[in-house]
Amino acid sequence: MQDITKGILAVITASTIWGFAPVYYSLLQHVPPFELLSHRTLWSFLFFAIVLIYQKKLVEIWQALSGQKALISMLTASVLIATNWFFFIYSVQTGRATEASLGYFMMPLVAVVLGILIFKEHLSIGQWMSVALAALAVILLTYGLAVPPWIALIISTSFALYGVIKKDLTIRSTVAVTVEVLFLAPIAFCILGYYHGRIGGHFGGDALTTFLLILSGPLTATPLILFSYATRRVKMATVGILQYINPSLQFLCAISILSEPLTFWYAIAFPMIWIALILYTLISVHAKR
Repeated sequence: MQDITKGILAVITASTIWGFAPVYYSLLQHVPPFELLSHRTLWSFLFFAIVLIYQKKLVEIWQALSGQKALISMLTASVLIATNWFFFIYSVQTGRATEASLGYFMMPLVAVVLGILIFKEHLSIGQWMSVALAALAVILLTYGLAVPPWIALIISTSFALYGVIKKDLTIRSTVAVTVEVLFLAPIAFCILGYYHGRIGGHFGGDALTTFLLILSGPLTATPLILFSYATRRVKMATVGILQYINPSLQFLCAISILSEPLTFWYAIAFPMIWIALILYTLISVHAKR
């Protein structure tokens, strides 16, 4: 199997896991966002560490920390991914999962633009048409909200920039994301210390909540590893378009499982985005052949 095919499969798998994430986080609405984010960070780090120990690559963490340029990139990436995680958790807990899905609808467009501006990637006329159709759908969604979609804008921008930073990293993807959550771990410990010491943390309170908090580690780590793997093997434009699987599933979860209202604008824009995705995919496959 070619590297580009593996990269595409990795993007699809990661997007599917992210797509069903609103259902998981809706089960933890009673846990404050910062506390939940802290658990997500620490259990992710533990999961990454176990993976590296199994691969006998744990020593690569110290090697990664020795390069100044890579260190700055991973530190920046950690801030971006933490921002993305927090606002996604916040959107689900406040009944705005549809706006989070809008953010991930917008993110591929931002990724396409960044791919053109930074990496000088080129699109065919047909690919431009598909991107334009998706852009029109996002514009309709934004107009239909009637208010500035701040959560959507933060989610889309933070994750698109995260992908750009990851593309130039030569460090093994698993090692890179481990270092990223390692940077966040001290802050997470302090936040959990505050909750458990003064307010009362939720970990250990009941079996289901404790299990779900622990599960946040592998549910966070697995798609991140896959996404990091894919960004080094697939064009940013292709990664961007395939990412529409994520918000499409999030949108379906929001309206069918979380019972958020389906507005007129979503009913129009949703089919447009899928048409754009199908058009872009068919053109890309034809061009490769």
